[in-house]
Amino acid sequence: MQLMTPLLRQRGFSLIESLVAMVVLAIGLLGMAELQSTAMQLNSSAYQRTQATNLAYDIIDRMRANRQAALAGAYDDQGLATDPQCPTATPASGDLATRDIQHWRAALACTLPRGTGSIVRNDDSFTVTVQWDDSRGEDPAQQFTMTSSL
Repeated sequence: MQLMTPLLRQRGFSLIESLVAMVVLAIGLLGMAELQSTAMQLNSSAYQRTQATNLAYDIIDRMRANRQAALAGAYDDQGLATDPQCPTATPASGDLATRDIQHWRAALACTLPRGTGSIVRNDDSFTVTVQWDDSRGEDPAQQFTMTSSL
């Protein structure tokens, strides 16, 4: 007697191969999600740095437009605000320098998270510091400093 062994034919994927493929795909999708999340965080940080730079240039331009008052100390600042609030309406009282600082502080508070700023004068040189919270609860506050002569 001759023993005949039936030939086994394999058709399609086995269950193990399918599960391995699903695990590899899941890991890939998780990696893509993490990459997207990191890209969004970095994009947000870059946007905030750009806004801080623009706001620093804004107050310097305002001081250049009102140069005599700036050199006389009208834009000298007391420092960073401790608790910035975005006002519903910007007060329009005082002279031009006072209004410029009020508008600038309002723009800082409304544009940047916990955005504050300070202006320090040293003869005809001014140092503008813009500070904001980009930490998401983990890192120290970010700061942009710019020095310009009028």
